[in-house]
Amino acid sequence: MAYLLDTHALIWAAAEPSRFAPAVLAILQDERNPLFFSAASIWEIAIKTALNKPHFNINAREMAVALKRVGYLELPISAHHAAGIAALPPMHQDPFDRLLVAQARAEGLVLVTNDGNIIRYCDGYIDLVPCT
Repeated sequence: MAYLLDTHALIWAAAEPSRFAPAVLAILQDERNPLFFSAASIWEIAIKTALNKPHFNINAREMAVALKRVGYLELPISAHHAAGIAALPPMHQDPFDRLLVAQARAEGLVLVTNDGNIIRYCDGYIDLVPCT
């Protein structure tokens, strides 16, 4: 299977892998599983850092380079992905999360997340793996 990591899952993977449940960590460490990160996550990280969010100081450019260096594949944002948001029910208003759900759905990727709002899309919209 191929997996798309939500923004917080990417941050955990880079800085705190012990936060993942053992089964999820095994998925992420299995070299047979393609792992993707979305350009939307890098965008979200850049915005949060630029807004000087407390306890949030991640260099988005360095994060993207580091993810690629360890084998993650970049998933660009396409018009097809953006248009896919229209098919999602309005369960969640975060535009980055909705875009990640639309990307996972369009590309047939399993979304790795621990966000309860995203998890609500699991039923009939996407396959996902909760982080914990």
